[in-house]
Amino acid sequence: MLDLRQLRYFVAVAETEHVGRAAEQLHISQSPLSRQIAQLEKNLGLTLFERSQQRIRLTSDGRVFLTEARALLRHADRLENLGRRLGRGEEGGLCIGYVADAMHTGILPTALRTLRDRRPGIHVALYDQESAEQFEGLRQRSLDIALVRTPPPEGDPDLDTAPLLRDPLLLALPAEHPLAGQAELTPEALDGQPWIAVGDSHDPAWRDTFVASCVASGFTPDIRLDAADPLTALGLVASGLGLALIQKSMMRGTTDGVAVRELPWHGASVQLWAAWHRVDLRPVVASFRETVLAGRGAA
Repeated sequence: MLDLRQLRYFVAVAETEHVGRAAEQLHISQSPLSRQIAQLEKNLGLTLFERSQQRIRLTSDGRVFLTEARALLRHADRLENLGRRLGRGEEGGLCIGYVADAMHTGILPTALRTLRDRRPGIHVALYDQESAEQFEGLRQRSLDIALVRTPPPEGDPDLDTAPLLRDPLLLALPAEHPLAGQAELTPEALDGQPWIAVGDSHDPAWRDTFVASCVASGFTPDIRLDAADPLTALGLVASGLGLALIQKSMMRGTTDGVAVRELPWHGASVQLWAAWHRVDLRPVVASFRETVLAGRGAA
């Protein structure tokens, strides 16, 4: 059976790549720390570190083990926190997974304000995770509710879901761009223009998906830059570096130097879904779920 203390020691050494610094962080001496790491390797039958006189660093197996060790320790921390709150007779905290769209559309902040007003003593832990990781968290019961870009597969035996928001994409272009003065834009007008592609770093196919949606609408983008998030893309557009498709919820108080146009013929949007476990929910979870669903479409 894994020893959580040894796992914490392992993570500390792996992150610092230095036994001395890790020992200082853990407030123990180097010798017992080294012995605990060696014991962990012996119990696993696995070499986690390459050691030399100059340094210590993870093996390839060690890097894989580190990812899983971090996940296990996060789950253990959440479980301990929940147990302590239940032991004090409280309702328990809320563990909420989300994607960035849940924040900037206002769906999650609005629901959290309502929760604070109704139940000010509830502790909330927020976890910024990709959809697949959130689904796994729901199944393991380390998350209470997930706010994701795509729903779980249809007919999933464990999870229920409901749509929250369809956030249409608008064209953002530099205010001084020749097309900015046109009231209506055709696909032909956008063909070959320099573009800034906005992508989901968790989805390896996002760029192909973006290009395919443009081609299906009648134009081919000349992608000059990739942006990891809409705010970055808006800053690049304002600097005159290209055009971008940005969801409508991001256009409140539009950035100076950016013009915005609707593209009725494009029709693409960013979607947001809520997901939760089918097993009967704790009252606080069920109440928060209803609060989230009540705010659907409020972008």
